[in-house]
Amino acid sequence: LEFFIFLPIVFGLYWFVLKKHLKAQNMLLLVASYVFYGLWDWRFLSLILLSTLVDYYVGFHIYKNEKAIIRKRWLWVSVLFNVGLLGFFKYYNFFVDSWIDMFSLFGYTIKSTWTLKVILPVGISFYTFQTMSYSFDIYYKKLKPTRNFLSFATFVSFFPQLVAGPIERASNLLSQITNKRTFRYDQIVSGLKLILWGLFKKIVIADALAPIVDDVFSNYVNYPASTLILGVTLFSFQVYGDFSGYSDIAIGTAKLFGIELMSNFKFPNFSRNVAEYWQRWHVSLSTWFRHYIYIPLGGSRGSKLKSVRNIIIIFLVSGFWHGANWTFIFWGAFHAL
Repeated sequence: LEFFIFLPIVFGLYWFVLKKHLKAQNMLLLVASYVFYGLWDWRFLSLILLSTLVDYYVGFHIYKNEKAIIRKRWLWVSVLFNVGLLGFFKYYNFFVDSWIDMFSLFGYTIKSTWTLKVILPVGISFYTFQTMSYSFDIYYKKLKPTRNFLSFATFVSFFPQLVAGPIERASNLLSQITNKRTFRYDQIVSGLKLILWGLFKKIVIADALAPIVDDVFSNYVNYPASTLILGVTLFSFQVYGDFSGYSDIAIGTAKLFGIELMSNFKFPNFSRNVAEYWQRWHVSLSTWFRHYIYIPLGGSRGSKLKSVRNIIIIFLVSGFWHGANWTFIFWGAFHAL
C-alpha cells in the first residue's frame, strides 16, 4: 500500500513539475530512492552512500593511471571494499558457525560467543555488484568515469531495482540517467502492463502456490513420492513467479521514468539444456559472472580442464552469492556438474 502511494507522487513530481530540469529529476530520483530504502532501516543508507563514494573515487584513479599495476591496485580497493562489506553482513556468522562445527567434529566444543546479531541489509548483494561493475568497466577501458556525482549516486541507488535487481551496468543505466528523458505515452503504458503482469505472477501464481509447497516441504515424511515430485515442480513455478514477477515490476516501474532496464528472465523453463537455462534465468547475474569472473579466468579458452575449472568456480561463487549456507554451495556444485 505504501508503495502505491509513493510511486504516483514521485511520478507526478518527476514528469509534471520537474519535466524540463534533468538535474532536478535526478535529484528527485536520488531522494526517492533513499527514502524508499530508508523506510526499511535508515541506518543502512550509510552503506549505500559509502559504497557510492568508494567506487566514484576509485573510478577516477583507475582511469587516470596508465601503469597496469597501479590500475589493478585501485581495482582491488573496489573489490575488497564491496566484497568485504558483503562478507561481513552476509557471511560473517556463516564462517564462524562453520568453524565451530568443524571443531565439534573432532570432539572440541567452542561456545558461539563470536557470532554477532547482524541484520542483513536488504539489497546489499545487488548494489555492491552494481558499483563493482562500474570499476571493472573502467579498468577494462569499456567506460569513462562520470564527473557527475549526482548521476552516479542515482545509478547506484535507483529504487525500482535497488533491492533485488536486475543488476545493471553503468554502460546502460548510468548513460540513461545522465541524458535527458522524454515522456513517451507508449513507454508508460508498456511499463504499467509489465507492473500488472509482474503482480499477477507474484500474487496470483507464486503466493497461491506457497502454502501448498510449504506444506509438502514441511511434512515430506508423510507424503508419497508422487506428492513430493508435485511439490518440487510447483516450487519451481513459485520461485519463477516470485522472482520474475518482481523483475517485471522493477523493469515496468523504471519505464515510468523513461528508463529501460535489462531483461532478467527469458522464458528459462523452455530451455533445451542446463547451459541454455543459465543464459535465460537471472540474466543480469549470470552475465555479471560471465563478464567479470568467467572471462577474466580464461573462459572456455585454453584446455578443457581449465574450462571445466572455470565453470565450477563460477557456480560455486553463484551458489555462495545466493545464500550463506552449505546447501547453496551444494546447489552451485550440482549445477556446475
